[in-house]
Amino acid sequence: MPSALILIADGTEEMEFTITYDTLVRAGVACTSAYVSREDDKGGLEIGNKTAPSFAKGSRGINILPDRYFAPLELGPDKFDALVIPGGAKGAETIATNSPVQHLVREYYNKGKIVGMICAGSLAAKTSNLPEQPLTSHPSVKSELEKDFDYSEDPVVLSKNLVTSRGPGTAFPFAFTLVELLCGKDKREEVRGPMVFPPGTPW
Repeated sequence: MPSALILIADGTEEMEFTITYDTLVRAGVACTSAYVSREDDKGGLEIGNKTAPSFAKGSRGINILPDRYFAPLELGPDKFDALVIPGGAKGAETIATNSPVQHLVREYYNKGKIVGMICAGSLAAKTSNLPEQPLTSHPSVKSELEKDFDYSEDPVVLSKNLVTSRGPGTAFPFAFTLVELLCGKDKREEVRGPMVFPPGTPW
């Protein structure tokens, strides 16, 4: 069974997180969400000798309970087939500026695992020093990326094993691209059908 690690932080864009997570689960991908705390935040509540992540407060104020706390040594590319970073300005900043996350992004990318970034989450490509290549993001962070990457305004951009996308409105095609890469085109169509998109929807 394919597996995916999806990062989340306070300020993560809810649609980009939940649409991606939900669509992957529908395709049979085993998903794990990991809460990335701010540098000045322990990011969890002590329960006995275990640390459970607190709710992540999304960019629109919706609380989401992550599956676990971010522990990079336990979440390497030997454990998952894909690493996904959603956007949301505040959440993306927390995730992209976290040095263990940056190291993990490079590990996943260099080992050929799928790395997905959507919206401002694409900033992690820059902070992680990924090589120059085609990439997209939310328009609000275009100026921070276009000098270091071959910037595109396509809804979803696939470059080798890096998948990037633009925002909440492109979360479905982003998620379907990840499904196709992890599970194949037939599974993508199998998952898409029961969702009943309006006729003419281009993904």
